[in-house]
Amino acid sequence: MSAPSPVELDQPETEDLTLLDTPWVTIVWNDPVNLMSYVTFVFSTYFGYSRKKAEKLMLEVHQDGRSVVSTGSREEMERDVQAMHEYGLWATMQKADAP
Repeated sequence: MSAPSPVELDQPETEDLTLLDTPWVTIVWNDPVNLMSYVTFVFSTYFGYSRKKAEKLMLEVHQDGRSVVSTGSREEMERDVQAMHEYGLWATMQKADAP
């Protein structure tokens, strides 16, 4: 009786696996329409952020022109972007930068 010969398996590409695990982000962009207090209100109301965190994110939007306000799966970020649009904020989503 002969032993079965070993089978070589292809190793998965780790780059591909990393890309699948990379989360998405929601970015809120600065606009000339919404008041800073309103943006803070939206971040507190929708995301449940503390006033301090909501103000920090609002200041990033105001001073830097944009802020990453949430991170998660593509579906979650699609929902967050839609919610920001419903509040009248300009928001987009993209894949997060790999660490």
